[in-house]
Amino acid sequence: MKTQALFLLAATLLMTITGCANVKPWQREHLADYTMRADRDPLGTAQVEHIWFSREEANGGRGVGGGGCGCN
Repeated sequence: MKTQALFLLAATLLMTITGCANVKPWQREHLADYTMRADRDPLGTAQVEHIWFSREEANGGRGVGGGGCGCN
């Protein structure tokens, strides 16, 4: 029991420490690249939103109306 608790603590500590990264100002140009944007493909975004709203029977304030029938 003590070994498992120690292993769990060590694994949690390792994941916490390695999850953070310091980005230098001259390295930020790579993170600000066009390919890193989530909305770089408007057609793909529209398709995903249509599928999401058709399945969930909800409209989420992005200008899509209708219900879950898939006919919007």
